[in-house]
Amino acid sequence: MSRIITESERLIIREFNLDDAAAVLHFNTPEEVNRYTGDAGMCESLQDAMTIIRDIWLVEYDKFGYGRWAVVLKETGRVIGFCGFKNETRIGAVDIGYRFHPEHWGKGYATESNMACIDYAKREMDLDRIVGDAVAENRASINVLIKLGMTFDKQYQEDEFTVNRYHMFLKSNDNS
Repeated sequence: MSRIITESERLIIREFNLDDAAAVLHFNTPEEVNRYTGDAGMCESLQDAMTIIRDIWLVEYDKFGYGRWAVVLKETGRVIGFCGFKNETRIGAVDIGYRFHPEHWGKGYATESNMACIDYAKREMDLDRIVGDAVAENRASINVLIKLGMTFDKQYQEDEFTVNRYHMFLKSNDNS
């Protein structure tokens, strides 16, 4: 049984486990899912999905106490994507992120799940600040970051992408 992190009205946010490999493959396979992520080709088989879960997410749970978490639709019990935090050591910040299969786009799940994660982080985690990156052309993802209450920080170039970085302070005594 995976540890439940938090819940929202329609979603359960929990840790991934190896039994989620088929779902991870399903939500990573469509080309449009990875259009702006730089992750194209990283998850093309059940073995790839199991490797991501075992070697990345489970390791991050042990090392940091958090990572990308499974988003489970309460209505069906199915894993429909991921949300949550990643310790981005290369940028010295904690990133908030989300990924869903296109059949679940436009339904508010990214905003709902990550708002639950932010509320959880404010109550239970020792994070001062989070960042969210979105390719400048990815208006839908930028809209999610804005709905979460994040503030534009800067724009930078990464490989072939122009990326907008947003940030949010989680401690009430900080100013964004």
